[in-house]
Amino acid sequence: MEERAALDVLFAGWESYQGKFAVAIAGLTDEQMLLRAAPGLRSIGDLLAHMIAARAGWFHVELGMGGEEFLPIATWDMSPEERAEASNWRDVDAPSPSADELREALRSTWTLVRNSLDIWTPEQLTETVHSGSPGNERKIFVRGWVVYHVLEHDLHHGGELGLSLGMHGLPAPDL
Repeated sequence: MEERAALDVLFAGWESYQGKFAVAIAGLTDEQMLLRAAPGLRSIGDLLAHMIAARAGWFHVELGMGGEEFLPIATWDMSPEERAEASNWRDVDAPSPSADELREALRSTWTLVRNSLDIWTPEQLTETVHSGSPGNERKIFVRGWVVYHVLEHDLHHGGELGLSLGMHGLPAPDL
């Protein structure tokens, strides 16, 4: 029971971090989502799409959690060429997600993550699992490694997102 309590503290911190980004992007427009910290770097919208796609890719595609609605979201940060190779999960020429779609997907992918974390026991986090990647060579992961990898990914790109927001005078998450 102590292991679960320690995990719950960690997961609550991640949830708080997620909530701060949800607040920070709540009022952003489609035009603001195009802002970049510098030429050649991802825009605010691209950073969000990348974070969201990683969550959907790891938790739904690789670990089989959540419903089929996460499949197209997993391709949001792919190039048209990569999307074409990914079993046509999303239309190759689909436009970038709107600010509203990004906000909704940030919320829904967090719900996917949170629901997964709520049902997995500490023992299940140590289990080896086979990926669910359709059409690709099946990979083997330790479930807890995937959770940590997505957490560190959120933290890394969340830092980029906060910097990009602040550089443009937009409210950044108060971390």
